[in-house]
Amino acid sequence: MRKLKRATSAAVVVAALAGTTAITAATPAAAADYKCTTSTKSVDDPSYSGPWADNWDFTVKVCAKRSGSTVYSYAKISWDGPAYGQVDDYTIFDSAYFKVQIKKSQSGTDPVKKSKNFYGIEDKLEDSDSNGNYNNSYTTGTISYKIGSGKGLGDGELHLDWDSDGGGDQKHLFSASPTV
Repeated sequence: MRKLKRATSAAVVVAALAGTTAITAATPAAAADYKCTTSTKSVDDPSYSGPWADNWDFTVKVCAKRSGSTVYSYAKISWDGPAYGQVDDYTIFDSAYFKVQIKKSQSGTDPVKKSKNFYGIEDKLEDSDSNGNYNNSYTTGTISYKIGSGKGLGDGELHLDWDSDGGGDQKHLFSASPTV
């Protein structure tokens, strides 16, 4: 009986691993459908005027894909924080979010058809581990919009409201995805 239980347990583990492998293998293929553009921007912290370097260097990858008449978009943001960074300082920003947009591609200005603000980035920007290392990456959720027969694209904006600077919400633009 004991050998039967071990064999059954082993079979369950092998089946679970096989299922995980199949799911993992499918993910890169789905990601390959997206067309992405990566851009960078150095952002000064206006609330800090001390002796240390205070710029945040952001890299944003905005991606879009089309399935039928629907356009999907998301963004992945990574950053290198300033030299003066403090461990778990939840007072760096009054507010921070990344806005993902789907726009209809046309001559002139591309009109926004759908957008969503993702606020989870603020906690990531202000949080570090016990060694002072920031988890310097955040991926938004995916939004979608039925655009019809026209072309669409994904776009994004980083909004930062620095604590105690008096400047309010500052918008930082990044490059849009290729059209899909």
